[in-house]
Amino acid sequence: MPTNAILASLSAGDTAALRPYLRTIHLQSRKALFRTGDTVSSVYFPLEGIISLLLELSTGEVTECAMVGKDGVIGASAALDGKIAINTAVVQLPCEAIVCDANAFKGAVLQSQSLFAMIMRHEQMIFVRSQQSTACMASHDIEARLCRWLLRARDLAGSDHLPFTQEFLAQMLGVRRTSVTSVAHTLQRAGMIRYSRGKIQIVDVEGLRETACECYEALKDHYERLLGPSLRKQ
Repeated sequence: MPTNAILASLSAGDTAALRPYLRTIHLQSRKALFRTGDTVSSVYFPLEGIISLLLELSTGEVTECAMVGKDGVIGASAALDGKIAINTAVVQLPCEAIVCDANAFKGAVLQSQSLFAMIMRHEQMIFVRSQQSTACMASHDIEARLCRWLLRARDLAGSDHLPFTQEFLAQMLGVRRTSVTSVAHTLQRAGMIRYSRGKIQIVDVEGLRETACECYEALKDHYERLLGPSLRKQ
């Protein structure tokens, strides 16, 4: 059975406090859970799939700040403080998720020091991912960044087959589609991926790791330090 690492790590008492307010739902691909400035009414614990936290500019451009899946939670910080979303959360791969009413979530968290500490460490991790993403965009080439992104998507999806278009990848990386096309051809010629219209198959994981920028391993190490090795293995 798919599990969410945050929920699975909770104590029996914290689990019991949340359980009456939890329900499982299906999230369709491309569904916006909330947009910047929205009131966040629910907190989401993905059991699989990928949800992207996005920065949307007035020009219509979109850049991914962080990618969350079975290792995290969506909407937690907003539920605890004002309920106003500071970014947009969009489902990139359809998934099952456990959802909790924001008011009930806040009540349970404020009554448990251990649950509050866990959520704060998770939100620190989201902040670290956003910082790393900014540094990555400024310092690393597109090939290394694309390899890092594909590896992270593979970790969350639990599959070597990823249904993403070049246009979508360009949006997530904040680059031109032609740049992604060129890099995808290079990776395919090197035998690391197979690419057809809207479908990517990862063939050589080690090759991608060797080509990816340092951010992939750095973020895994940050996750382990903040949230513990047991969550990293989920």
